[in-house]
Amino acid sequence: MGSVRHVQVRDTGAVRMWRIAREPFTATTWRRTAYAVLALPVGLACVPLSLLGAPTARWQRGLVRRFLDVDISGTARGGGLPHALLATPLNLLTTFITVYGWAIVAMNLGWPLRAGSDYSGAWGGPTFAGAWAFHAILGGIGFLLLMPWVVRGLTAVQVRVARSLLS
Repeated sequence: MGSVRHVQVRDTGAVRMWRIAREPFTATTWRRTAYAVLALPVGLACVPLSLLGAPTARWQRGLVRRFLDVDISGTARGGGLPHALLATPLNLLTTFITVYGWAIVAMNLGWPLRAGSDYSGAWGGPTFAGAWAFHAILGGIGFLLLMPWVVRGLTAVQVRVARSLLS
């Protein structure tokens, strides 16, 4: 019988660049982004619902498990209320940064749609092509490559808070 040979791929600069370029298009990035946006409204809804006795800690752990693939076991002290209250400022900041960052990508890639008729004073101007290239490359593609890593960092902090308050 033949044997299977494993080929080790060297982690070269080209491989690293490929990983960075592909990261905005992975399902993991978009699950993290969804969690970053959903954690705030779910947490706010859990405040009054936990006071009514709803199993909000279980719901919040389920949200972390579903979108971030992190299993948090245990029984939260005080149900989900402490997490819902204490994580709200972090969730608000995370939602704002995530929505704003991804909006910058869309706004800059679609810069010609929002540019007025006078683009001589725009960054990259005085020509239309220069202004569009500047906005698309720096603001659009630059933030497209940056945002998955920003969201990854923000959701990592959210996981630490969830582990400490929901387990």
